[in-house]
Amino acid sequence: MNRIKLLRYFLLGATVALVSMWLSRHSGEEPASYPSRDYKAIAEEGVLRVTTEYNPINFHATADTTAGFQYELAQAFARDHGLQVEFLPQASPEQQLTALSEGRCDLIAGLLSTSLLKDTLLLSSAVAYNKQVLVQREPASIDDSTYVKSLLGLAGKTIHVAKGSPSILRIHNLAGEIGDTIYIQEVERYGAEQLVAMVAHGDIDYTVCDESIALSLADSLPQIDVHTPLSFTQFYAWGVSKHSPALLDSINHWLQQFKQGKEYKRLYRKYY
Repeated sequence: MNRIKLLRYFLLGATVALVSMWLSRHSGEEPASYPSRDYKAIAEEGVLRVTTEYNPINFHATADTTAGFQYELAQAFARDHGLQVEFLPQASPEQQLTALSEGRCDLIAGLLSTSLLKDTLLLSSAVAYNKQVLVQREPASIDDSTYVKSLLGLAGKTIHVAKGSPSILRIHNLAGEIGDTIYIQEVERYGAEQLVAMVAHGDIDYTVCDESIALSLADSLPQIDVHTPLSFTQFYAWGVSKHSPALLDSINHWLQQFKQGKEYKRLYRKYY
């Protein structure tokens, strides 16, 4: 890997840390650890702590702008409940789950709803719908052996994913469906956005991420192919601790009303 690529991935890997520092500085306090809280404790303090994945769809920040579907949705929930929001963006689902379990946040915004997560978290009703896609490079030639034309072609291949990614379960299920081995390499340092960039620049061959993220990145990375679905359409939820049932009730009641309004429809069109 040449120096330019090393610099690129160093910068990508540092993005989440820089954003966390930026948010901490603008909130006027350093990050701290908190016990799991339910809605009453959150309302008494007036602050809701949210973690989500740093990517073009959920949450992203520049020098003067912070945006993203989950960011704006959480801001709307907080506004309607008289709360302020502190965001703790993370690179991977595993880091988000750790932040929740350690009490450093009250909810995870934008989780793929799976039966495995339902064993450990309380999940809200759907906040968005998406599907997982295979990300690979466009074929270099008609005989390019790395290009996968169908999911059967993943037999014996290695897919790199963020550590703790919900796509791991889907890849395991797919391996059973095609009757062959698909190798999974979990990457601890990078999230979906960085892994897509690594595919584009030839450092890995395959990754899996949400279709909306893949399509947004394809605009600036035309060498990637994102047109092979790995799953049916699935729903994404907010997750809270099992010690926070009142918070979950507040979220679900609000979502039922909010999703029928113009603001939610505008947000959904904007990002999906």
